[in-house]
Amino acid sequence: MTTTSSNLSPEILARRDRAKAWFESLQTRIVATLEQLEDEAPSELYPDPPGRFDLRPWTRETGTGGGVGGHFRGRLFEKAGVHTSAATAKFSPEMAKTMPGAEVDPSYVSASISLIVHPRSPRVPTVHMNTRFLSTAESWFGGGADLTPMLDEQRTQEADDTVLFHKAMQDACDPFDPDWYGKYKAWCEEYFFLPHRGEMRGVGGIFYDRHNTGDFEKDFAFTRAVGEAFLDVYPKIVRHHMDEPWDDADRAQQLVRRGRYVEFNLLYDRGTMFGLKAGGNIETILSSMPPLVAWT
Repeated sequence: MTTTSSNLSPEILARRDRAKAWFESLQTRIVATLEQLEDEAPSELYPDPPGRFDLRPWTRETGTGGGVGGHFRGRLFEKAGVHTSAATAKFSPEMAKTMPGAEVDPSYVSASISLIVHPRSPRVPTVHMNTRFLSTAESWFGGGADLTPMLDEQRTQEADDTVLFHKAMQDACDPFDPDWYGKYKAWCEEYFFLPHRGEMRGVGGIFYDRHNTGDFEKDFAFTRAVGEAFLDVYPKIVRHHMDEPWDDADRAQQLVRRGRYVEFNLLYDRGTMFGLKAGGNIETILSSMPPLVAWT
């Protein structure tokens, strides 16, 4: 493909293809790990047969590209989604106004991985992670990972899961720049906040966007490190709690907390809005919605 537009140059397309290949390889490993955890779950608490991912390829209706939606319903993980996508397309005039470089040329290329895991047990935290590469006339990476415990006693900065999760995110950041963890931790706390509730969605993690140091290899390596950190830390957290029993009060608390999750994703989440406006796959975009929720 030849063009004079910098965001569709052979170099940019090659970078997008490298990011796409990495995200797809990470998807494969995360799917295998979640299925392994599903197998390990004790039958006394999770008597149903272990679930398996349903991998559904899809094609964009606008532009070119598509992805693979990984959809899951199981016994340990009540609902999960691990999705990849890639695109070569053009922003609408409305979206072009909000994207750096799109005022020069609305064409863009992108690649991403996004996941959400809603465990059945209220003792096991919900988790979200996504990373992406996007190029208009400018190029950048974005993403992060955040943890949402369901029970009030787990929703503190001193809780073991919070400490472990944040340590993993800091270890992903520090080799590249010791200032990034503090910066991206604060950004996560600001971003995953429900103004109408006056509370954070969970206990944070890191969030970054329009990350471009001018060194593609460094930024790509950092984004890979975030994915590897997630793949290392979340299974540890699941294994810490999946043997713990819960009661009806715990389940009720979990469903209300899931309601907060829905409120954030539908009212404030940029990724949801971007996907819906950019011609993404509705099935994967809305797979972040929990299977059961409650409001009080």
